[in-house]
Amino acid sequence: MRRLLLATCLLLPGIAQARPEITILDNSDPSLRLGQFRFEGGKTLDLDIGIGSAAYHRPNDPADIVYTLSDRGPNIACSDAEGITGLAADRICAADKRGRLYPLPDYAPTLYGVQLLPGQKRFRVFEAIALKTQDGRPITGLTNPLKGRTEQPLDGEGQKLDFDPSAIDAEGLLRLPDGSFWVGEENGPSLVHVGADGRILRRVVPAGTAGEFAGAGYEVVDGLPALLAKRQSNRGIESMAGRPDGATLYAILQNPLANPDAAAYRDARNTRLLRYDPATNTVTGEWIYQLDDPQSFRNDPSKKQSDPRISELAWLGPERLLVLERTEKTTKLYEVRLDQGATNINGTRWDEAATQPSLEQVGDLGGTDLKPLAKRLLLDSADHPELPAKIEGIALLPGGTLMLINDDDFGITGEHTRIALVKGVLD
Repeated sequence: MRRLLLATCLLLPGIAQARPEITILDNSDPSLRLGQFRFEGGKTLDLDIGIGSAAYHRPNDPADIVYTLSDRGPNIACSDAEGITGLAADRICAADKRGRLYPLPDYAPTLYGVQLLPGQKRFRVFEAIALKTQDGRPITGLTNPLKGRTEQPLDGEGQKLDFDPSAIDAEGLLRLPDGSFWVGEENGPSLVHVGADGRILRRVVPAGTAGEFAGAGYEVVDGLPALLAKRQSNRGIESMAGRPDGATLYAILQNPLANPDAAAYRDARNTRLLRYDPATNTVTGEWIYQLDDPQSFRNDPSKKQSDPRISELAWLGPERLLVLERTEKTTKLYEVRLDQGATNINGTRWDEAATQPSLEQVGDLGGTDLKPLAKRLLLDSADHPELPAKIEGIALLPGGTLMLINDDDFGITGEHTRIALVKGVLD
């Protein structure tokens, strides 16, 4: 009886829970090194490949095998250029002070097969699959020609680069039983179906925007709500998840839309979670996810509501998702359920640009009949200083183990990729 009472008490609110067991894996894989890049008259960067923008473990794969994803390659916002390059921003970004630098503009976003070696406290990369057009040409991670709603790409000398209609800013990841992948994409924003060999099969973009990707070298179709084209630059779809068979996908906007403008984005808490049916190319559900108060991210609290963002999703079961909400140094993992009364706004006036105030301007939803997704906190990295900062990938491993991986930004800021294996978080 005493044991039963103790077990019951451990589940009650306010009773301290057992700390999760965390194992950190590092790597020294030479295949992930990109070498040095020197900014003329400025700093020299030691670059490596950041493989942690997303992660996925396919249920029938060996327990130690996951696939991960790099994003668009080394890149530096001009607003951050001086500290990173050692050059004044008005010099290195003279061609466009709101642009973005790409020291290695030919880098192709790539899928990576990773073996976990917890007994050796390390991991290794055994496969690399570059994303390609249908004719086998590796794509780049530069920005697409989206007039008035994307950043100007610049090379490492600050010269303007051409926009690239085939480029992908790869983020979320799902691997299907047939070996193909679905990738969440930030710039379009879009959902991208990729063959097992890395060739892009289809890219699904906001309604009315497919024509902006003319010449991409693969199929581009409308299919997402038109309003998603109002995503703030660099804050599109950074996460996705789905049923293991790929019959249903989920994606969430990294931040609230710039709807009707950037001022609304900066102050908004309400972002959008979508359910998508690949077979019919239709969105079948849409829910409101409210971002936390930026002061609640204890490793780096701020007063900017745009600092918290969503960087990953994982499918826990029917109508049940794991959401990774983070700032630069703090990560929170939340469980949300779609079947517990949250309002499905798909196809309602909240998807129309003419609606005023917009969903992004409503704030705490007071005075409306809208109910956001309820959030249950499972992990806060502020309680676990051993975890890496800027975690962006989640994979669910057998036995209830979570694999978390950080985005090291290709080593630009001196970080390197680490993997955390976490036991004791999931029910």
